[in-house]
Amino acid sequence: MLALLTSCSAKGPDPVAVDPKHYKVEFENERFRVLRVTIGPHEKTPMHYHPDYLIMMLTENHTRATDVDGAVSEGNNTRGTTAGISLVHSEENLSDTPMELYIVELKKR
Repeated sequence: MLALLTSCSAKGPDPVAVDPKHYKVEFENERFRVLRVTIGPHEKTPMHYHPDYLIMMLTENHTRATDVDGAVSEGNNTRGTTAGISLVHSEENLSDTPMELYIVELKKR
């Protein structure tokens, strides 16, 4: 029970705690955390939370995201950088190739 509580923020579960297979911490300090994410072909992540973030896509992929309310969206990711606001979601790689990216999560000051 304590492990589950420490793996959750006020908004939702920490992806590193609930899905260490796909999410690894590459670097962390008081201002941000860098996650290395590798999701295999047709694999899905459990529901998890990200604070405000930047994504650096290393591969092109087709994905399906499901938010905490059950809303589903699909999209094609291209290599490069995108930004987003905090969210709770799960992610599914619909591609036949691994999805690889870095997420830089911004910490509140």
